[in-house]
Amino acid sequence: MRLFLLTALTMLAFAANSVLNRWAVGSGHIGAVEFALIRLVAGAVVLLALVLWQRGGWAWPGRRGRLAGVLGLSAYLMGFSLAYRGLDAGTGALVLFGAVQVTMFAGALAAREVVPPRRWAGSMVALGGLALIAAPGAVALLPLALMVVAGVGWGVYSLAGRGATDPLAATAWNFLLSVPLALPLFLVADLAPPDTTGLVLALVSGAVTSGLGYALWYAVLPRLGAARAAVAQLTVPVIAALGGAVLLAELPGLRFWLASALVLGGVALASLPYRVFPRR
Repeated sequence: MRLFLLTALTMLAFAANSVLNRWAVGSGHIGAVEFALIRLVAGAVVLLALVLWQRGGWAWPGRRGRLAGVLGLSAYLMGFSLAYRGLDAGTGALVLFGAVQVTMFAGALAAREVVPPRRWAGSMVALGGLALIAAPGAVALLPLALMVVAGVGWGVYSLAGRGATDPLAATAWNFLLSVPLALPLFLVADLAPPDTTGLVLALVSGAVTSGLGYALWYAVLPRLGAARAAVAQLTVPVIAALGGAVLLAELPGLRFWLASALVLGGVALASLPYRVFPRR
C-alpha cells in the first residue's frame, strides 16, 4: 500500500507539471521562457540540497551521460513551456508522453536491442494516436511540434540516465549544468516580469513537482520494476486532462479520448509482460 501511495503521488506530480505550466503560461501570468528558467533553477536548488543532505557532500556522478542528459533536459524544459502557450493540459501531456515512448523505442533500436513483435505493434498503435492529435484542424502545429521536441528531449534524458549509479546525484547535476545553457535565453528572448501567480506557479513546478517529484520517482522506481513503472505512467495524461478540466475549465473533446485510448493502449501493449497471468 505504501508503494502504491508513493507511486500515485509521483504520477500526480508529473501531471501537475502540465497543469501548472498551462495555468501559468497559457493564462498569461508568466512568459514561457521565464517559467522554464525559474522552474530549472528552483529544481536545481532543491535537488542539490537533497544531494547534500543525503550524501553529505557534492556527489559527482561522473561524465557518462552528462552531455546527453543536460541537452535532453534543456530541450524538454524549453519545449514544454513554449508548447503550453497553445495546447491544453491534457493534450500536451498526451503528446509529450507519446513522443517520449517513441524516442525510447528508437533508442532501443539504435542500441540493437531485441524488439519483440508486440512492442512494434504497440508503438505503431501509439503513433496512430499521436497522428490523430496532429490531424489538420486538431491543434496548432507549432505548439504540437514544440511538445514533440520536449518529448524527444525527455526521452534522450531518460536514455542517458539508464546506467546512472546514483540517479539522484545525476539528476541534480543535470539540472545544475542546464542552468548556464538556458541563461543566454535571457539575452535573446523578449522577457517580461511575471505576476505573483506566475512566479509562485513556476517555483512550485520547479521545487516541488519537478525537484521533489523526480527524487520521489527515483526512490520508488527500483521497487516498481520497468514494466510496472511504464504502466504507471499511462495515468499521467488522463490525470492532467482531469486537472485541466477542474482547475482551468479545459474540457477534453472526443478526439482527445480516442487518441488517449490509442496512445495509452499502444504503450501498454508494448510495456506489459508477455504473460500477464502466471501459468497454472
